[in-house]
Amino acid sequence: MPHVIEPATSGRAKCRGCARSIASGTLRFGERLPNPFGDGEMTLWFHPVCAAYKRPEPLLEALGETPEAVSDREQLERIAQRGLTQLRLPRIDGAEQSPGRMAKCRHCKIPIEKGAWRIRLVFYEEGMFTPGGFVHLTCRNDYFETPDVIDQVLHFSSELSDDDRADLRRASDS
Repeated sequence: MPHVIEPATSGRAKCRGCARSIASGTLRFGERLPNPFGDGEMTLWFHPVCAAYKRPEPLLEALGETPEAVSDREQLERIAQRGLTQLRLPRIDGAEQSPGRMAKCRHCKIPIEKGAWRIRLVFYEEGMFTPGGFVHLTCRNDYFETPDVIDQVLHFSSELSDDDRADLRRASDS
C-alpha cells in the first residue's frame, strides 16, 4: 500500500488536515490505509503542506518513492523532519480565542481565561483526527519544546480574520 503524490483529478476531495477542498489539478498527498469497514484500502487526501505538518512520516515515505518533481520538496521535507523531531507539533490544529473558562491547558493545567488565545490540539487515531484539548499560547514553548509554531498555528486557523491573525502574531511575540 504505497502512499501517493499526484495531481487532484477533481475538486471534490477535502484535505483531512485543514478541511478545505483540494482544487482540481493541484498536487495532493494520499495516505493509503487498510479499510476498517471492509476489504481493500482507503485513501486519505491532504494538501502536501498539511500532510507535512500533520502526517510527516507517511509524507516523507511518499516523497522518497516519488521520482517526479514535487514543487517545494525541500520545504515539505524540512517541515516533515521537524514534525518527526518535535513529536507534539503534528497535534497543532489552529488557534482561537477562548469562549469561556471551561478548558484547562494540557501543559500547565490552569483554566484558559475567556478571550485568551489558545492553541487547539488534535490526536491522530485510526485514520481520524480527534480533538485533544488546548494549550495556552504562552505555554507553547514548553509544550511543543520549540517557540517556532506560529506559522503552523496560522496555517490551520483559516477562519481567523486578518485582524485576528495580526493580534495572534502580536500575542505570540510578547
